[in-house]
Amino acid sequence: DYEAKYAPDPINEETAPNARVWRMCADEFAIFDADLSEDNRDTVDVLLVFAGLFSAVVTSFLVLVSAQLQPDYTQLSSSIMYELLVVQRAIGNGSSVDLAPVSPSPAIPFVPSQSYIWVNGLWYISLSLSLITALIASLVKQWMHQYMATVSSGTPRDRCMIRQYRYDGYEKWGVSYIIGTLPIFLHLSLGLFFVGLTVYLIQL
Repeated sequence: DYEAKYAPDPINEETAPNARVWRMCADEFAIFDADLSEDNRDTVDVLLVFAGLFSAVVTSFLVLVSAQLQPDYTQLSSSIMYELLVVQRAIGNGSSVDLAPVSPSPAIPFVPSQSYIWVNGLWYISLSLSLITALIASLVKQWMHQYMATVSSGTPRDRCMIRQYRYDGYEKWGVSYIIGTLPIFLHLSLGLFFVGLTVYLIQL
């Protein structure tokens, strides 16, 4: 009962800066904003944790697969050493050196497998979407922190106007829609990762 909770206003001061209507609005706004902030904070926290863990997983896979886009100089050196050993043995035995295996020439341009190119492309896009999600989620969390910052000075009417100004900005920038689209980015990132993983496993 607001009449019991808030003292009545003097006559002709029903809309004064300290009037009951402003005190009641300030309290109702505080309850509404607390619920709004709690829902958004829970959603953003879950997205941040998932995006962080998922980005770490994708990065570990990329470290493994990105090496396939470059020539394996260790294997090339081993092939050359093996060829030299075979040639030396052939000379020592008096047999023909033409039978020695020929190592690939370093002058031949290295062409990575198309499957590895696709896998790296899909996983880099997946990682980018996951990091973008984490960035936007952290920005939203900071914005909500500023939105819920307590205004201790001023009259109840001033506090109500400041709160309404913040809420108008919340609606103008579509913060709720931004939070709602973040799971879509994560789902897309997860889908691209599994597509790349399927291509990677097929070509093994």
